[in-house]
Amino acid sequence: MSRFSEEELERIKMEIENFIRKEVDSAGAEGVVIGVSGGVDSATVAILSAEAIGSDKVLGLIMPESGVTENRDIVDAKEVCRKAGIKYIEIDISSIVDSFLEAVGSDGKSKIAIANLKPRIRMMLNYYHANSLNRIVAGTGNKSELMVGYFTKYGDGGCDILPIGDLYKTEVYELAKHIGVPESILKKKPSAGLWKGQTDEGEMGVTYRELDRVLSEIEKGLSTMEIAEKTGIDEDVVKKVFYMVETSEHKRKMPPVASIRHLIKT
Repeated sequence: MSRFSEEELERIKMEIENFIRKEVDSAGAEGVVIGVSGGVDSATVAILSAEAIGSDKVLGLIMPESGVTENRDIVDAKEVCRKAGIKYIEIDISSIVDSFLEAVGSDGKSKIAIANLKPRIRMMLNYYHANSLNRIVAGTGNKSELMVGYFTKYGDGGCDILPIGDLYKTEVYELAKHIGVPESILKKKPSAGLWKGQTDEGEMGVTYRELDRVLSEIEKGLSTMEIAEKTGIDEDVVKKVFYMVETSEHKRKMPPVASIRHLIKT
């Protein structure tokens, strides 16, 4: 069941496009760079950005990893770029990942460290092209991911603006459908592409529908028990979401600074 009417979705669309134009102008930039993965979030941001500032001012970077990235994701990413009318560059990050792991002497056992390395490499590529073209990096994170910390710090979390950062994942799907994101993207399971067969919901252990319902109630200030009773979602799942929100707080803040000025005599 849709949460928004078509009129509401159109207002949301216009607001995000105005936001993108304003942020590009205020930065004195000449456009945006977006990592286009073939997923619904990046597809939505790419299409909205092209409509906001013109397709000639948007560059899509498609950054697959051989043996990990599904071919259909590459195909979908290219289709999004074609639909948005934006130029794209495809860069296989496999050789970069391999060179890094060889340089640090990785034994391949640290699955999380290696998984987080990939979005950080993609972030660097985004910024290399953005700096080269006097553009800013448009991030593709949504409210669900931001609230529970489901992103890599200084990886996919490294960006200049977050156009869909105030929309829960389930709401992004509604907006994506409204603006014409290809059906093939709307139907597939969300994945960060961190390893073969990886899915967002499988890794988090909760569906986006459940997650978004719990997060919306957390924002209202309800307790674990109250949310479980109101939504019918298992209390253990609710507790898990609370834990994710609490332990990822550091990802949503600038690094803390040790306060010592009060110890220094002026």
